[in-house]
Amino acid sequence: MKVSLGRVILLVEDYDKAFDFYRKNFFCRKLYDETMPDGQRYVHIGFSDNTTVGLWLLKADDATQSERIGHQTGGQPTIVIYTDNCEDLYHYVKTNTVEIIEGLTVTPESKFFHCKDLYGNRLTVVEVLH
Repeated sequence: MKVSLGRVILLVEDYDKAFDFYRKNFFCRKLYDETMPDGQRYVHIGFSDNTTVGLWLLKADDATQSERIGHQTGGQPTIVIYTDNCEDLYHYVKTNTVEIIEGLTVTPESKFFHCKDLYGNRLTVVEVLH
């Protein structure tokens, strides 16, 4: 039996602004973008060439969901993003005025930093050192 991760759902206020943030800072691309006859839009974005794994941006459609935007995990990391060059990515996102929560940390096993997306979701960016 094969099991794999598909999409992680991220509540957003605006599909295009959310996509632009992830595209600009983490080089994401749209995997799927379609509006259904009922008006519901589906936007899936990916971080790599693997089209089966990514984020499903979902616009909040009521007050309860809107209250959870940016707080889906209660302040814990919402997404962990892996990179092969954490230092360069750290300096790159800083030039794009991304809010850094915890600066670049280097351990024998990894390099990482924590930042926020445009809605306040905590992102952890990691380079695993071998």
